[in-house]
Amino acid sequence: MRIASILRLGVKELRSLARDPMMLMLIGYAFTFSIYEHATAMPETLSRASIAIVDEDRSPLSLRIAAAFYPPYFLSPATISQAEMDARMDAGRDTFAIDIPPQFQRDLLAGRKPTIQVNVDATRMTQAFTGSGYIRTIITDEVNAFAKRYRTITTLPVDLSLRARFNPSLTKSWFGAVMEVINQVTMLSIVLTGAALIREREHGTIEHLLVMPVTPFEIMASKIWAMALVVLFACAFSLIVIVQGLLEVPIEGSRVLFLVGAALQLFATTSLGIFLGTIARSMPQFGLLLMLVLLPLQMLSGSMTPRESMPQLVQHVMLAAPNTHFVMLAQSILYRGSGLDVVWPQFLALVAIGVVFFAFSLSRFRSSLK
Repeated sequence: MRIASILRLGVKELRSLARDPMMLMLIGYAFTFSIYEHATAMPETLSRASIAIVDEDRSPLSLRIAAAFYPPYFLSPATISQAEMDARMDAGRDTFAIDIPPQFQRDLLAGRKPTIQVNVDATRMTQAFTGSGYIRTIITDEVNAFAKRYRTITTLPVDLSLRARFNPSLTKSWFGAVMEVINQVTMLSIVLTGAALIREREHGTIEHLLVMPVTPFEIMASKIWAMALVVLFACAFSLIVIVQGLLEVPIEGSRVLFLVGAALQLFATTSLGIFLGTIARSMPQFGLLLMLVLLPLQMLSGSMTPRESMPQLVQHVMLAAPNTHFVMLAQSILYRGSGLDVVWPQFLALVAIGVVFFAFSLSRFRSSLK
């Protein structure tokens, strides 16, 4: 009868979620548009940066420099006057503006050191940092090739054979898409379970449940399996349709094995959502608690920054977070094609963390009902 009660209460949660259009819209957006946007707009990627050139020299060398900037890293340069340069940058039309001074080619051939001015809109931080290096390299190569009348080919004393494994084309969207799926699994599982508990309290239906022949364990377990099932199906849909289908990210390993790991992650994070729901007394309070918990979980788990670059103390502390192990197993399975023989430590860690979170949340849930 206990299993039957858990199943019936879980079906009630699914029906309640189906009648909440805002939550359904959140789930749909999180596992479709959000993942696509995150994957195709990686901030560290230099792509189609706007650039303008003030050519006061009008020499073969200045024309050669202008022709060296082309897509996909830069848009085709706009040739402007010096009077237009500041106004265009103030209006945000150009990220970079290059000013080639008069007599630039003549001064270069005469052995002088002419100066090219590069103006950068530093408010576009990521493009400014990456693009400045690209511009320096491009101008230097073109000037050297013009002065020597040939392009220098550097001969290394050894042959260097580079092999980019797991992402041969170094496409950043491959990494961004999968990591965003992981982040959305964590966020939605906490939000749905916590919101379901707070909704019961706000509507007064939690008291109705308590007078029924059900235990706090059954109430909590029903919310966990129902919300975890919704997120798991949304995760599978996003992985197959959005990541593999629309974004064409190759998945090397077993999708089933990844979803098993996602189910263990959901067991831990839904329990955490119940715990936060017992602390918060309203949805605004729950939202504030969510920010305090969710941001460290996502930023320090290794999904945005490699764990090796973090302080040792942070690395050790984050081993108690389920996200850390979920990111490890997801990268191993989906990128490297690893099997259970490789990721079993992460599976065991998720089971242990989930059991601890569930027991602690159940104790807190029982005390909040008294």
